[in-house]
This record gives sequence, structure tokens and C-alpha cells, in this order.
Amino acid sequence: MAAAGSTPVKSAGPVPFKDVDDGSVPEHTPKEELSDLVAGLPCGRRGGTRLYQRFWLPAHLVPGAVVFQRRFTPRPDDVILASPAKCGTTWLKALAFAVAARTQYPPAGAEHPLRRLNPHDCVPFIEEVFARGVEAKLDLLPSPRLMNTHLPYTLLPEAVTSGGGCGRVVYICRDLKDMVVSMWHFFGPTRNLSFDEVFQGVCEGTMPVGPVWDHVLGYWRASVARPDRVLFLKYEDLLRDPGSNVRRLAEFMGQPFSAAEEAAGAVASVVDLCCFRTMKGLEANKTGTVGSFIGFPRGSYFRKGVAGDWASHMTPEMAARLDGIVRDKFRGTGLNFT
Repeated sequence: MAAAGSTPVKSAGPVPFKDVDDGSVPEHTPKEELSDLVAGLPCGRRGGTRLYQRFWLPAHLVPGAVVFQRRFTPRPDDVILASPAKCGTTWLKALAFAVAARTQYPPAGAEHPLRRLNPHDCVPFIEEVFARGVEAKLDLLPSPRLMNTHLPYTLLPEAVTSGGGCGRVVYICRDLKDMVVSMWHFFGPTRNLSFDEVFQGVCEGTMPVGPVWDHVLGYWRASVARPDRVLFLKYEDLLRDPGSNVRRLAEFMGQPFSAAEEAAGAVASVVDLCCFRTMKGLEANKTGTVGSFIGFPRGSYFRKGVAGDWASHMTPEMAARLDGIVRDKFRGTGLNFT
């Protein structure tokens, strides 16, 4: 990893995935190839999830997860951004893209891709790419490639997680009480889920990519064992001190800010470009949808951008129940959200 204060690594990439993805799909996709496997997996209560290798995955993404596991060929400088759903994924995508692309796209510039595209258009959701059968388009991306996944650490390809694995992984999570609230606002309207149903699903470990505590602990333990390859971030820490965490992210990605960049205010420019106020105000994030299988309104990714909103939705008993589950699951690991 480059030393702090050195000249940032210059590269051809990244470029927005949308700029290389024309939306076309091949004649045959993994859905047909793996239909028997998916059909044989235990089904979730509402039918939209399947239990695959101890985790509940959205049924339509299981084929993509399987093919990603089996066929993904990483590059040494790949960066995979990982998270449970509704835990700061959009913000992390924006920050990582702005950091990695700052040489060719100055963050204060009017032509920056994040001013015309949603962060999800810039950094591809890798299970969806493989589920569509268009993974060859990943080869069109110059290095370093940025990709995103909601898969647990144990479901990542061995070429990424092994001792000599390629690439780096950046993980973000948040207080699970706030995750529940964000999940409900995001998924509730399209899936006709009440707040109580989302809360119960998280507590039971049956919501998508759950059990979420196992998801979080998988990446936490990997970050402890391989700190040079797995960076563990908390949404609340990013809110409290975005500048320090952007520097930490850049250093981990091998692209630290130089002294000249620091003096010129580059860190502040990245933070300002990617902050909730800026992102929510851009026309690119107000209209249209994101997602090839289920289209979510771009504006739905920018609701509040705060911590602690759970207090407006949960009873004290609900909060105590979830806190108790998390405390029991995390006991002895060194991880907490207090």
C-alpha cells in the first residue's frame, strides 16, 4: 500500500459502469442454467427469498450469486464494496468512486460522473451483473474496478477471500435499529410490508441477506484477520467525521491524498460532492429508477441520511429486544455500536 502523503496512484479507471453497459442481455442467462438449484432451496415466508449456504438471498439473485462464486476472476487492484442492504451502500459507492476517479474527474468539476449519474449507475451491483449474464462487461472496465455486493463474506469467491486473494474489500454497516427503519421505508411500499413485519424478519434473521448479525460478523472477523485486505466502516463514524474516514478509505484503496491535494482541499471536495445534501439535490437522483430486475426510484436512496431515526419508529421494548440480540451475537468479538 502506498505511503500517506505520496502522489496518488494514476490509472485509467474507474469509469461509470453505465457507460459500458448498454442494457442488453445474452440469449441465455444463469436463471435457466440454475433453475433446478434455486427451486430446490428452502423458500422464505413470502416466497421472495431462498436459503443458500445459511443466508436468505433474494430468489432472483441466487443464480447471480452462484455464478459470481464460481466464475469471477478478480484483478489485483479490484475494490469490492460490501454491505447489508440499507446500511450506507449508496454513500460508500459515491465516496469510493470519487476517491478512485479523482485524477481524471476532479470532485469539484461540473462534469463529474456523479453529477449526471446515480452512484448505483457508477458502481455495479455484482450479483445483478452475473444474474443478467453480462459479467463480460466487467472486463471492459479499466482498473481499478469498483464493484458492490450485498453477499456475506462466506459467499464471496475464494479468489477474493483466500490468504493470497486478489483485490480489497470495503465493508459498511450501521446500528441495526436504523437499518430496520431504512429497510421498511425502502422495501415496505413495494412489498406491502408493515414495520412490524420488517422488524420481526430482522430479529428472526430471515430478511434478505440475513441473518444480518452473521453478515456483519463475517466481515468484521475478516477485517481483524486481514486488515490490509478488508476495511470495516461504520455509517455512524462516517457521519461524525467524514473527512478522516475518506482519508482512511483512500489510504486503504492504495490512493492516499498527497500533501498537495490536502492543501488544495481535495478531501473536502470529495466529502461535499458525496454528502447527502448534494446527492439528494442532483437531477440524476430525482427521476427514473435503478435496478434491472426490480426498479427502485432513484430518489428513494436519499431519504434522511441520519443516525438515530429508529427512536421515531420503535417502541422501547422493540429497541431493547434488537439490542439484546445484537449484544448476544456480538459478545466476545470486540464489535459494538455504542
